[in-house]
This record gives sequence, structure tokens and C-alpha cells, in this order.
Amino acid sequence: MTPTVPRFEELAAPSHWRTVEFISDLHLQASEPATVAAWRHYLQTTEADALVILGDLFEVWVGDDAILEPGSFEAEGCAALQAAAQRLPVYFMHGNRDFLAGSAFLAHCGITGLADPTVLVFGGQRVVLSHGDLLCLDDVDYQRFRVQARSSEWQDRFLAQPLATRRAQARGIRQESEARKHSGASYADVDHPAAIAWLQAAGAHTLIHGHTHKPASHLLAPGLQRVVLSDWDAAALPPRAEILRLSSAGLERVTLAPK
Repeated sequence: MTPTVPRFEELAAPSHWRTVEFISDLHLQASEPATVAAWRHYLQTTEADALVILGDLFEVWVGDDAILEPGSFEAEGCAALQAAAQRLPVYFMHGNRDFLAGSAFLAHCGITGLADPTVLVFGGQRVVLSHGDLLCLDDVDYQRFRVQARSSEWQDRFLAQPLATRRAQARGIRQESEARKHSGASYADVDHPAAIAWLQAAGAHTLIHGHTHKPASHLLAPGLQRVVLSDWDAAALPPRAEILRLSSAGLERVTLAPK
């Protein structure tokens, strides 16, 4: 696909912010309690001035009305976010799994939505933030689905179905995803020319994203880099639960899970 440069929203950090932390791809779900527990502990103990979630916080989001279902996983997750948002500002960007999280979700949790992409202006730096899926141009089928699924018509049709029906469809999607993962199928990675074009258009030197589950730092061109967040799986061997911390000293990866 031909790379395009989107419109960039901006998030200007207040002067008192000293550290901003980034997480993504936790894929929270009731069947993985160790990761949920690690996330809850992190929310309760982080000393960051702000938290930015770059998508796929939840394995799936079937609609904001799921929060109202007594005892639902969505309701419990929102309660944890709500408590954290009372201590520090929390920002949320959609991923490819939780793109249906809407305004009711944000309002209920007391968090702020971010457009994809957004430029964070922090301490004289300009950093491009994205979930990352928009830059995986070689995954043509997914890009076509993304356009369709982000349309109001598609979303209205999906959300008009009963909650139980949506949950059943989500289970089917998860099963297909797991089958593909275990088959060893390869996933498209970020297109470097497109990433460079984004950075140049935004007047930034660093792109931070998730989505690919391939944590690393890549030099794209002299003075331009992309930094990939880790996914989380606290039950894996070794466990994965990592944040990326931005301060005046630069970027630092911090491992939360015990080795």
C-alpha cells in the first residue's frame, strides 16, 4: 500500500510533568489473571506524572454497555482505571482489539482519549505516539478491514446486536487469532519509509508504538528512531510486563514482572 501521512493531533505536557509512562498490548482478559493482577498492581504503584496506553489494553471490547453488566470483566477493568485516574492523568489510544471503546468508556473511567497518531510535546521534545497498526502497510487485508471497521455504519450494525451475541462473536475472533498464532504465521511489521514520513511531517525524532509485539529500538535514519513497546503476559516463561518511561534523561525500559 502507498504510505500516507495522517493529520497529527498534539498533546502538550504541562511543565510540572517529570515522567510519562507508556504501555500497550496487555490484551487483558479474565482467562489471564496473572497479567490482570500485574496491571492492577502497576496502576496502584506507578509514580509517573501521566500514563499513556497505546492500544490493545483489552483483548476485546464489545461495546461500552458491557460496563453496565454486573460483575463483568469490563466493569472491573474500568473500576481499576477509574481509581488510577484519580491519582494521575491517564490517556487511552485505540488499538485493533479495543477500537470500539467509546466516549461512555472514557467518561466512566475518567480518562482522556487520544487520536492515532498524536504528537506528545514534552520537555522540548516532539514524540509521535501510535498504536502502530496503521503503519503495517504490507498487511493489506487488515488495512481494508480497518477502514471498514472504523466506519460508523459498521460499528452501528455491530453494536445494535445483543451483548450476548457480540460476546459470542468476540470469542470466535479470539479463537481464530490463537489458531493463527500457534500456526506460526508471520505478521506484517511497520513500514520504515512510512514511519520516516510520519516523523518528518510531525517534526519529531522518535516514534513510540505497540501492536507488533516485537519490543526493540530501530534506527530509521540519522536522528530518527522508532521504539516498540512490549506486550504483556505475566504467566509466560519468562514473564513479560514492561513499561517505557520518558523523562528529561530520555527513554528507559522498566521491567515490572519478576525474572
